[in-house]
Amino acid sequence: MAMMRSDLGIMKILRLKKRGCFLLKLLCLVVLALIFCEFLVYYVVIFQCHWPEVKIEAHRSSKQSSASVLKAMFLSDTHLLGEIKGHWLDKLRREWQMERAFQTALSLLEPDIVFILGDVFDEGKWSSSQAWADDVRRFQKMFRHPVRTELMVVVGNHDIGFHYEMTTYKLKRFAKVFNFTSGKLITRKGVNFVMVNSVALEGDGCTVCSRAEAKLMKLSHKLNCSQQQEQNHSNKRCSGVEQLPASEPILLQHYPLYRRSDAECTGEDSALPEEKNIPFKEKYDVLSREASQKLLWWFHPRLILSGHTHSACEVLHNGKIPEISVPSFSWRNRNNPSFIMGSITPTDFSLYKCFLPLESRVVTIYCIAGALLGVLILAHLQLLNPPFYFAQHLIRKHKAV
Repeated sequence: MAMMRSDLGIMKILRLKKRGCFLLKLLCLVVLALIFCEFLVYYVVIFQCHWPEVKIEAHRSSKQSSASVLKAMFLSDTHLLGEIKGHWLDKLRREWQMERAFQTALSLLEPDIVFILGDVFDEGKWSSSQAWADDVRRFQKMFRHPVRTELMVVVGNHDIGFHYEMTTYKLKRFAKVFNFTSGKLITRKGVNFVMVNSVALEGDGCTVCSRAEAKLMKLSHKLNCSQQQEQNHSNKRCSGVEQLPASEPILLQHYPLYRRSDAECTGEDSALPEEKNIPFKEKYDVLSREASQKLLWWFHPRLILSGHTHSACEVLHNGKIPEISVPSFSWRNRNNPSFIMGSITPTDFSLYKCFLPLESRVVTIYCIAGALLGVLILAHLQLLNPPFYFAQHLIRKHKAV
């Protein structure tokens, strides 16, 4: 009797060990799927990106050449969800994705400076002071960065509202956090960036609009005078004007310059075919013709980078000035978000697009892991015979005949 009890005890222990081993296997499968899809996949994909090569002056040494190239990252339309339209689960998922992508990119690519081209927040145009403070706190956590990397942000219509919603209060609130003003000049390694409040280029003489245009005109005068002085051209209007680097500027703004539609845009991250031929509305989808021509005439930029449309596009203005529309950085807006990497010198630039993990691919990996998990559970419960047992059954049946 005692021996039977002992045998039963041993069998019970063996069953528990077997069950524990099986549960451990299931846990390992779940953990591996989570680690890969939520951490490693960003390293696997972004590791394939690289800084493009750019022409450098021949008289510089290799060390000087490397140091003279500015490594800049450009992303747009993060649209951090607010308290009104943002579901907590959607917030959690999207913000985690953007945080992991951004932090992985900083770790692997080590850019000198990062520019976000507007619509940082989704509800900045109507958020209360408390909601704004909460959104800013979450943004600062997600887009934290080391001292060696600068982060600069351009204002978008979702940050302060469209022209008819824009107020001085909202603009000051944004400027206080991000140190942004329209017509702000950022110069790094001799490269000039002009940050534009494109929401204020309505052209109707509103207070904010008039101030923005006045600052842009003043900055345009400084840049033009600096280029003339570099070329030894004398101009009485330039006497006493602050000397800036003579490099042609790069314009950074949220709204794209005027174009009829996205019909000419190509690439896997351009607008959907059914959306490409929809005409753009001036002052809503793109800047007006007048505002666009003003910016081109004032600054004669060598490159323009913009956001707003959530899709990629590359167009030439006046037959020679390229504009790159940077797609949304949020998986809520795209299945294939991306950002632009730029190697820039005072005289040249080269751009490369770095795609982030496809959300559909991550979902597929989760589905495969889930299916495998289900098969293992069914096989363990003997509700699903593995192929080996099925083949063994056929062999036995054949021998019996």
